[in-house]
Amino acid sequence: MATKPTFETGDDATGEFVSPTTRIPRVRVECAGRTHPGKVRTNNEDQFLVAKLAKSMRICQTSLPADWLSHFSDEEGYLMLVADGMGGVAGGERASALAVASVEDFVLNVVKWFLHFGGHDEQALFGELRAAFDRADRTVVERAQADPRLVGMGTTLTMAYSVLNDLFVVHAGDTRAYLYRDDELVQLTTDHTLVQLLVESKALTPEAAKHHKRRNVVTNVIGGPRQGVHAEIHKVGLLDGDVLLLCSDGLNEPVPDDQIARVLADTAQPADACTRLIELALRGGGPDNITAIVARYHLE
Repeated sequence: MATKPTFETGDDATGEFVSPTTRIPRVRVECAGRTHPGKVRTNNEDQFLVAKLAKSMRICQTSLPADWLSHFSDEEGYLMLVADGMGGVAGGERASALAVASVEDFVLNVVKWFLHFGGHDEQALFGELRAAFDRADRTVVERAQADPRLVGMGTTLTMAYSVLNDLFVVHAGDTRAYLYRDDELVQLTTDHTLVQLLVESKALTPEAAKHHKRRNVVTNVIGGPRQGVHAEIHKVGLLDGDVLLLCSDGLNEPVPDDQIARVLADTAQPADACTRLIELALRGGGPDNITAIVARYHLE
């Protein structure tokens, strides 16, 4: 019988999908990303990044043979980011690019990604991930303050960060992270939007929210009119065969969840899955920029 993920609420907005095993397996990850401006907009305010992190040692001097000059660890980490900018042609593109570059630099130079997380180390990592979003928020706000043409620019940002079979998802805005497991598509993130607040307060049904005229009003972003962002964090214990999708709302708005799930189930290669998902969004009208990152996890 297939094992369904369970969800536990942790401190702050942190949750955890708990795997039924504590053995740390070898993990092989296949991942790819694609973006498209869509059919309506002339520019693309979405940005994405897919990166592999690896521990390495470069030996400067040694009496040993030349093939000892560099060493790479088998342990790898993966960083994936999707950002959807807002604030006009110049502002939206600039905000999303600044946010992605800021988080990339922070992870590379600050986060101790190679630690085996547990107890104090894991709590320290949560703090570092929040600090990465705070730094991106400050960068975007300061750049906007320096250029009157960019005042108010901001961006959503969803980040997936995995080491071994631990996956951390950090989120602000309405770009989404989904986990496809055992024939079920689960949305890991919560949309930080006005209509989502109305749904949570029972003032609006989920079905009505899909068509509400203010469904794109975002309540929590990197940058924007004032500094300050809330980084929603989740931890996922990965299982063999799990598929992760990060996407901008240009994908999930025109493409229903059941169609997304079908593509993730039927398409083995992540690059092909991204292409098929974008094609579906274009068939649905392509009203916004479209970005997708798909990662498939193989545990051995």
